[in-house]
Amino acid sequence: MTVDLDAQVRAADPDRWLSSRFVADEQARADLIALYALEAELLAIPTRVTQPMLAEMRYTWWAEQMEGVFANTPRVGHPVLEALTAAVARHGLERAPFDALIEAHIGRVHGDPHDLDAFYVGPMRVAVHILAGEGHEAAVAEAGRLWALSQTGRADEARALRSVANVGLRTLPAAAFPATAHAALAGFDHPEPVKRLRLLWAVLRGRV
Repeated sequence: MTVDLDAQVRAADPDRWLSSRFVADEQARADLIALYALEAELLAIPTRVTQPMLAEMRYTWWAEQMEGVFANTPRVGHPVLEALTAAVARHGLERAPFDALIEAHIGRVHGDPHDLDAFYVGPMRVAVHILAGEGHEAAVAEAGRLWALSQTGRADEARALRSVANVGLRTLPAAAFPATAHAALAGFDHPEPVKRLRLLWAVLRGRV
């Protein structure tokens, strides 16, 4: 049975799924969704097992699968790994952010504090690389931290960082904005999907 990664991300991560709708190129959008689908899989593990060691075993399995992903030999029949392998090859993505993300998840199930850079900044940099190529790491850093703060219950800190993050976002090429638009929304309260979609459009056109 074919797994619809787009539907999986839409259910698990509606903010970033909405942002991805602004990627005009279908292949680039699919590659972005592959990244987000991986993150959705990793986030779901603690909801499926109750013991930290069992969760660590599952994360270790994902860590081992990165060998195949970056050697262009993914586990056959696994839709997330196959799609991610294609994205890695197409864009020349580096492995370090993926390893850091999985390690951060392992630490988290054992009670370590959130590694905000590994959980949020690294994946946003990968997303921008997919859409706009290399060379935008510095411009994305504060936006990634803004998104991290907004997702970890630190809304006041997120709002305080928003103007600084937006300075970096304005230096990005237009193609990169769908990878960061959800961060630019931090501090706005528009729960309805239509309002969020309209606000995202305004952000992408530089009106907010």
